[in-house]
Amino acid sequence: MRSLFRLLSPARIAPKPPALQRDTIAFVLDDGRRIDVSRVRDPRARRVKLSVDERGVRLTLPARTSLATGERFLHEHRGWLAGQLATQAGHAGDGLQRDATTALPLRGTLAPLRWQGGRATRLDRDGDGGLLFTAPASAGNAALQRALRDFYEAQGRADVGRWLPKYVAGLPRPPRRIVFKRTATQWGSLAPDATLSLDLSLVLARPSAFEYVLVHELCHLLHADHSRRFWHAVETRFPHWRDERSYFRAEGRR
Repeated sequence: MRSLFRLLSPARIAPKPPALQRDTIAFVLDDGRRIDVSRVRDPRARRVKLSVDERGVRLTLPARTSLATGERFLHEHRGWLAGQLATQAGHAGDGLQRDATTALPLRGTLAPLRWQGGRATRLDRDGDGGLLFTAPASAGNAALQRALRDFYEAQGRADVGRWLPKYVAGLPRPPRRIVFKRTATQWGSLAPDATLSLDLSLVLARPSAFEYVLVHELCHLLHADHSRRFWHAVETRFPHWRDERSYFRAEGRR
């Protein structure tokens, strides 16, 4: 009995590792641009770190670092940050070139792309499985990028519109609204006010992976954590969720 008490004593029970804490803050660059920065408090981090990749800007703070210190670090490195964002934008621009780009990623495949002149800048489905980019000769890269983003967001909303009715009936309430944006660390998130945010890049993934992220976030309307009850709710609605999680781990960065 005595040995049993030793096994059950607090010293013998390994504490749960602290969870990451995430939020998003707005930051204004020297040129007036307003960007979203994903702020992550990571108990494993040993120093403040600022990083930029194709999914956005991330500010990592150790457990005991104050928010004021993090914001000061962000301001001190705003010149470096602007340079990194310019580099990322340059790479993105290289991926879409008028008359040279012949295919665009969409729902896990490459869709053939045709170009034509016109008065408005827009990207549409051309009716035979391909895409048609219409743009006047005066349209610059920024206009092409806006049209591309608008097209992808419209496709993402169409997908969500097809899937949502299957799942919303069993929820305590529907999402307050759904927004698409580029995120730094997560494919999706659910805010306390029930606003559901989805990464715009999800429309590039295979549809089943996108649908899994939607189901995952909807289940947070039932359980705010990642408890066993949460994963049971996910599995009940989407039994093959593990396959999609593996897909993201293997293909997500690409």
